[in-house]
Amino acid sequence: MVRGRDACWEHCVLVDANRQKVRCNYCQREFSGGVYRMKFHLAQIKNKDIVPCTEVPNHIRDHIKTILSTPKKQKTIKKQKVDQAANGQQQHSSSASGGVHPNRGSSGHNGSTSPSLLFAHPSPSAQQVIDGVQNKKHDYADKKIAAFFFQNSIPFSAAKSTHYQEMVDAIAECGIGYKPPSYDKLRCSLLDKVKADINETHDKLRNEWKETGCTVLCDCWSDGRSRTLVALSVTCPRGTLFLRSIDISGHADDPHYLFELLESVVLEVGVENVVQVITESAMSYIYAGRLLMEKYPSLFWSPCASHCINEMLEDFSKQDWVSRVLEEANTITSYIYSNDGILSMMKKFTSGWELIRPKFSGFVAHFLSLRSLVIQEGNLKHMFSHTEWLSSIDSRRSEAQAIISLLYLERFWKSAREAVSISEPLVKILRIIDGDMPAIGYIYAGMEMAKISIKTYYKSAEEKYVPIWDIIDRRWYMQLHSPLHAAAAFLNPSVFYSVSFKIDSRMRNGFQEAMIKTATEEKDKIEITKEHPVYVNAQGALGTEFAVKGRTLNSPGDWWAGYGYEVPTLQRAAIRILSQPCSSHWCRWNWSTFENMHNKRRIRAELDKFSDLVFVHCNLWLQAVTRSRGSISRPINFDEVDVSSEWPTESEASSPLFDDTWLDYLPPNNRG
Repeated sequence: MVRGRDACWEHCVLVDANRQKVRCNYCQREFSGGVYRMKFHLAQIKNKDIVPCTEVPNHIRDHIKTILSTPKKQKTIKKQKVDQAANGQQQHSSSASGGVHPNRGSSGHNGSTSPSLLFAHPSPSAQQVIDGVQNKKHDYADKKIAAFFFQNSIPFSAAKSTHYQEMVDAIAECGIGYKPPSYDKLRCSLLDKVKADINETHDKLRNEWKETGCTVLCDCWSDGRSRTLVALSVTCPRGTLFLRSIDISGHADDPHYLFELLESVVLEVGVENVVQVITESAMSYIYAGRLLMEKYPSLFWSPCASHCINEMLEDFSKQDWVSRVLEEANTITSYIYSNDGILSMMKKFTSGWELIRPKFSGFVAHFLSLRSLVIQEGNLKHMFSHTEWLSSIDSRRSEAQAIISLLYLERFWKSAREAVSISEPLVKILRIIDGDMPAIGYIYAGMEMAKISIKTYYKSAEEKYVPIWDIIDRRWYMQLHSPLHAAAAFLNPSVFYSVSFKIDSRMRNGFQEAMIKTATEEKDKIEITKEHPVYVNAQGALGTEFAVKGRTLNSPGDWWAGYGYEVPTLQRAAIRILSQPCSSHWCRWNWSTFENMHNKRRIRAELDKFSDLVFVHCNLWLQAVTRSRGSISRPINFDEVDVSSEWPTESEASSPLFDDTWLDYLPPNNRG
């Protein structure tokens, strides 16, 4: 299926071209039949077996409805008349939306009067004139918007922002004569107003923390020399709040300084709300995390799971045969991507499939690239043996011959397939924990299933799988594993009740340790002790037909919210634990924004204003992330995870704020 220019493609992705299968960006539901059927899904219109989307934003739904209600241009006036007679409707041009909407009058059946006799309407030729005028207006507006982007070096990705259409709609509502805000209004009063709106939204998030708990994220960045910055934020299933960035240069290795920094955030958020603090896994942060848990026994410190699994892949890549095949794969991809002509030819033979994922960092990027090579092996060999390649000037160059030799080397492909098969279970876990959705209930089982998958691949040959298990266990048990992860797996009904998963003593002990920390009052510990057997034996509401079906159809937190009402104390603990993420890498901050803020020495008024701008900038981006993925958590099936699909961390990051010249012209009363 050729992906056309249909506006609906902004809200769905192609999953399977052969079956014309597409996936909704909001509820992740998949449909066969292409983008046309997806429109009815997004517009929330029931059509045959299409289920209306419950997560699509209202302005997107209305936009798709407008598209559906706008007829295609008629080839002839005769066809236009036939359609009008068949539909019994008169189309009217709408100057507000630029679309055409059907009149909701009588259809003309059962002796009723035809709308065409009751309402005056332009002739076909007049309709064409009106459409022509509207098209000219639209073209003129498009060019003016484009000129604004071009002159001010605004990234084209800004057009993907949810605020972009909202801005245009708001301007259209004001009508002709609307005066946009001035330079002075933007940098003063409007910045304060938008910040106030964000704080109002965050008040709602703070109310969520009381029920679901939250996780404090501490992301660290260094320029490799002397500069170190951290970005502090708080996340829960309903969204993420950016707090601030801090320059910790000179203190990055001081655990006591880091402890005081993390403690200040925990106290700001509320100790009773914080379930977990996630940082990087450097020794200074490990020690600071221990100090934090000693002083506040109810919370957990965890290293970033994405970082730890990337380190597992790095350890795996250090094996001689893996290192060799990754280097050879890099030679192939580097050659193809260094020449625009060869790259264009490659995309033609692979139907647009990319061999590299440029938005990834770390060793996961190498293994995803190797996986793409393995998938496209046949197409690449076909390309380099095709007459189109053989007739090109590049085919006669020496470096091309070296690449072709690699592509036809069976040892390379054998090693590549083995490396992909061994690394993919770990890459799947990375895909599961990628993004801001709660995934803590799946990482424990995911690690165990990854090990089983590797053992199965090697047909239980210990000399093959044990060295790989040692690599995983060294990072998992010595660095990443936490009682919180074990408790989350124990409380995840899709894991606990699964006949194929073994509940070991490490998981049971982790659950008990987590309950002791979570239940701060003695009466809660007593209630959990009483309620524990009800969950273990699936008694009462936890064992009903709906509850059994919901184990895999509902997210773990939603399952407990729906069926755990007979064990309220355990229910509250389970919801708080299962509502947490286990990674902080999804944020993808533009560190240049923070660096620019901390680089320059400013007077207090300027620094306050710039801090406000950064606060608004980052939180608007985070709100867009939350809106794009919807607010409902979804269950995860390890076997169905597709690492080829787009990851949340591949979405556009917030653009950097470089231009701060407006700070030099603050009104005198703002300069202090």
